[in-house]
Amino acid sequence: MTQAPATGTSAPGRRGRPPQTEKQADQVRARIILATAEVFAEQGSRGLNVARIIDKAGLARPTFYRYFANATEPLHAVLTISNDDLVGGIAAAMKRSVEPVQLGINMIEAYLYWASGHGPMLAPLFAELHDPTSPVSTYREQALEDIRALVRSKFADLGRPTPVDLDLETAIQICEFVVYRISAAAPHAEPDAETIAAARLTMIRGVLAMLGHRGDVEQALAIPGLFTPPSS
Repeated sequence: MTQAPATGTSAPGRRGRPPQTEKQADQVRARIILATAEVFAEQGSRGLNVARIIDKAGLARPTFYRYFANATEPLHAVLTISNDDLVGGIAAAMKRSVEPVQLGINMIEAYLYWASGHGPMLAPLFAELHDPTSPVSTYREQALEDIRALVRSKFADLGRPTPVDLDLETAIQICEFVVYRISAAAPHAEPDAETIAAARLTMIRGVLAMLGHRGDVEQALAIPGLFTPPSS
């Protein structure tokens, strides 16, 4: 599964003539997108501008404009990659799940895997999710709607009633909030393994409570450590 653009420090490259081959053009385009992800992680969409992107990428302004008309265009590319990673990962998790409890666990593992590839970019993603003036809002809402559709389709495949909208929305928001909460509290948005493990359990319990049946919860109660600490 393709990871969202990493947000570490990119090494400025040599300024020079525009690339002459398709491969070189793709490399420069990817460099601009990576730099955009880094500036977005540091500044959010409101702090995103061409000057900051080209400084981060080590490119001349005319080179940037050969590929993008403004700073928002490469941000769209960043957000598209992020959405594709999240929705694609959850879709793959569902395909390999035939049992409801394991389905919920696999979905959460996919969500945490997606989050682990974003680092400090998670903070502005979540901060701008409900800001209608930010391009993030439209992209993130589309991703969440795609996830809702996947869940409804999987429940139909399993012969289960479709979750009511409020329960499904609450289950998704539990995952969103927990990942945001542990990322916001971590230095460099990189929670330690113990924090991630605790978050995983919280997410699983929340999703089971919202979307599971009584039998699912009873089955989950038998899984060591899921609701109570394992016996020492």
